[in-house]
Amino acid sequence: MQPIELIVGLANPGPEYAQTRHNAGAWYVAELARLHGTQLKEEGKFFGWTGRVRIAGKDVRLLVPATFMNRSGKSVAALANFYQIPPESILVAHDELDLSPGTARFKQGGGHGGHNGLRDIISSLGNSKDFFRLRLGIGHPGDKSRVAGFVLTKAPATEQTLLDAAVDEAVRATDILFSDGMPKAMNRLHAFNADSTK
Repeated sequence: MQPIELIVGLANPGPEYAQTRHNAGAWYVAELARLHGTQLKEEGKFFGWTGRVRIAGKDVRLLVPATFMNRSGKSVAALANFYQIPPESILVAHDELDLSPGTARFKQGGGHGGHNGLRDIISSLGNSKDFFRLRLGIGHPGDKSRVAGFVLTKAPATEQTLLDAAVDEAVRATDILFSDGMPKAMNRLHAFNADSTK
């Protein structure tokens, strides 16, 4: 597999969205930056917040788009094109309705599954679906008509604890990804469930 050179955390901009479920990807990138002693800085030409870290001796760029979710590709493509990073060297972290809170999964390729951020990134990368994803489970409200409101609201405290635990575990698995490769990172992350009642 190609080495990961760019890790993207999807979000909506602004304080009113910062703690909403749709911003789970950004929480993960912020935690990566914090653990590796880096501050994300706003970078106009990339339409987002960026930083650089070294994970297991490898240089990695971090990005949280400052566009709205459905324009995420504008930011990802701007940075990827500038640094000539191919899609298969990009990892995109996003909230995932099909996984329960407290779980997370790595995945390469696939469709957008109705996620507007992924849809725009695929389109902006020349319709390439080859990038890696980190799917952070947020659960499903039970009915399709309630999804839009659900992803844009805060999780209750008990659920937020599970989300935070999954983000923390995903950060640890990311270190394994860079030191020992994707299969070992998947083994570690996919065995994890913060909700012991499940």
